[in-house]
Amino acid sequence: MDVKRLLSDDAVEVFDALAQPTRLDAFRLLLRYVPYGLAAGDIARLLAVPHNTMSTHLAQLERAGLVTSRREGRSIIYAASTSRTASILSLLISELPVPAAEELAFPRLRPSEPVTRPYNVLLVCSHNSARSIMAEAVLNREGRGRFHAYSAGSQPRGAPHPLVIDLLRSLGYTTDDLRSKSWDEFADGAVEPMDFVITVCDSAAGESCPNFPGHPLTAHWGLPDPAAAGNNEAELRAAFQSTYRQIAARMSAFVNLPIETLDLAALKRRLGDIGVMEGATEMTVAARAA
Repeated sequence: MDVKRLLSDDAVEVFDALAQPTRLDAFRLLLRYVPYGLAAGDIARLLAVPHNTMSTHLAQLERAGLVTSRREGRSIIYAASTSRTASILSLLISELPVPAAEELAFPRLRPSEPVTRPYNVLLVCSHNSARSIMAEAVLNREGRGRFHAYSAGSQPRGAPHPLVIDLLRSLGYTTDDLRSKSWDEFADGAVEPMDFVITVCDSAAGESCPNFPGHPLTAHWGLPDPAAAGNNEAELRAAFQSTYRQIAARMSAFVNLPIETLDLAALKRRLGDIGVMEGATEMTVAARAA
């Protein structure tokens, strides 16, 4: 049988499976975790999708050959299948042949990285009530001990936004330790030095930051304020969920960076690339291009 015809049929099946936004997001997420994969519950949490709905989408991706699965204790682990995707890409750009990627082994869950000290990351937003709070929660969980996340603001509101707490709790996060606080707590050696300071709103990026000891690497990942995105509770909840998904995507990209092997310039560039992932504000894109 004609190999090209077979690949064309495969491409139709693959594109049909990826033609739904949640399935596309799930596949993109799993590509960041090659070859380790993620538990189905983690995928659902990071994409803020109900578990039963996510299971249906994962099953369709598996039928299309885009993911493989295995049981690990009580969890089902899913990993992106790279060889089929590579062969289809090779067909689409046949004038510039792309060698099919060798299928990677499917090891157990990503091992915990042995670290002498976790990377300290400060997530900054003016009011420290929504975006930076969500970023702190996601990074502390996804970092698996390799990262220690904090959040703060220049004009803290005094408490996290109630819809943030509701959303995080619904997704299985512990929220008892989350609080709105001033970035002054982290200046002038008040706590151990930060390795990274990342702003997640445009207003904080334009302010004069205090002196953070240790010369942390800075980056800007601006996102619109979800609290200003709706006129009723339903619209607000949808905005907070959308912002959470964008933050989770950035954090999953961040925790998978090979930080130990990148030089300073390359690491700075990779952090900037994360800031202009899908969903970045026009202001952020313009700043990156300048």
